[in-house]
Amino acid sequence: MSKQVIVITGASSGFGALTARALARAGHTVYAGMRATEGRNAAAVADAAQFAKDNNVDLRSVELDVASDASVVSGIARIIADAGRLDVILHNAGHMSFGPAEAFTPQQFAELFDVNVLSTQRVNRAALPYLRRQGRGLVVWVSSSSSRGGTPPYLSPYFAAKAAMDSLAVSYASELTRWGIETSIIVPGAFTKGTNHFAHSGSPDDTARAAEYNEGPYKGVPEQALQGLAALEPADADAGAVAAAIVDVVGKPFGTRPFRVHIDPSEDGAEIVNGVADRVRAELFRRIGLEDLLKPAARN
Repeated sequence: MSKQVIVITGASSGFGALTARALARAGHTVYAGMRATEGRNAAAVADAAQFAKDNNVDLRSVELDVASDASVVSGIARIIADAGRLDVILHNAGHMSFGPAEAFTPQQFAELFDVNVLSTQRVNRAALPYLRRQGRGLVVWVSSSSSRGGTPPYLSPYFAAKAAMDSLAVSYASELTRWGIETSIIVPGAFTKGTNHFAHSGSPDDTARAAEYNEGPYKGVPEQALQGLAALEPADADAGAVAAAIVDVVGKPFGTRPFRVHIDPSEDGAEIVNGVADRVRAELFRRIGLEDLLKPAARN
């Protein structure tokens, strides 16, 4: 396995922090992207630096606010200046919300889409030119089983955003293969332990509208949804399995990386539905004469 230069968005905690450390341990140079590195995430920066020192690995933090064009451009430019290249883009940044869909304002939906979807476009526009010039690279997208699996109520803004991000990943995949750039979509299930995803989830701004649901015919549904998800999750479910899967994908030889990897201990059905959808996509490409776009072409 060759040493890769990797940037991970949203790496201050959760899957991002776990993956940054796992990839660094595997021998890669890893830039843990996060916002407010001198403010709210200063402790996360210090933790990453201590981890790098204690384990003698190359884990670095970089200011990368995925909601800011300027921050993303600056962060990617700094990585290139530091390392001289960039091999892997890892889209992990995301935010969750919980509550009845009607109680979220359009602005809240827009903010969720900005963090979960538009952030990937910002990073791609800043980083892909470097990968295309190199003629080799990998884009890893951390999707969610919610994009196609069984989905409980009260998580609609997040689920809609993740479905949009997954769709964008699929579209990008075939537009990058002739540049020598591979795509892998990582599909975690609903890990209710091991990350702050649920603990830090947003809530509806329209509290009066939410109360109409929660104190009316949908009384008890929020608790049942969360308890039900937790009950589906096996006792030995480990969020670190997502990081391990990403390390495995990055470490595979060029041209052999899987298009999708599911890590879903609760088995909500996403792997079945995605399997059908991805086969339909491949068949359409064959029918229209663009089958070569399904596999990356080496350019160097």
